[in-house]
Amino acid sequence: WKDRQWWPVVTPIVGITYCSTIMYYLWVNYRLPFGATLCVVCLLLGEWLPRYLGFFWGSHYPLNFVTPGIMLPGALMLDFTMYLT
Repeated sequence: WKDRQWWPVVTPIVGITYCSTIMYYLWVNYRLPFGATLCVVCLLLGEWLPRYLGFFWGSHYPLNFVTPGIMLPGALMLDFTMYLT
């Protein structure tokens, strides 16, 4: 997990797996089409707090270099596809 060459491969796979699991559960049990977006918002909140406290307060490193911003549009596309089908 600490090898940086695997992060471009691991991050999308893990993001899609978590999002699709929550999306499936919320769709089957409650018919809510926004499970992936809810999952990504919770993941980003969980990642944003340690990054803000660690990177910005500790080293004043800009947050736009360390925040994953592509996960939310992907989750919105997953939810929109589920909503249309």
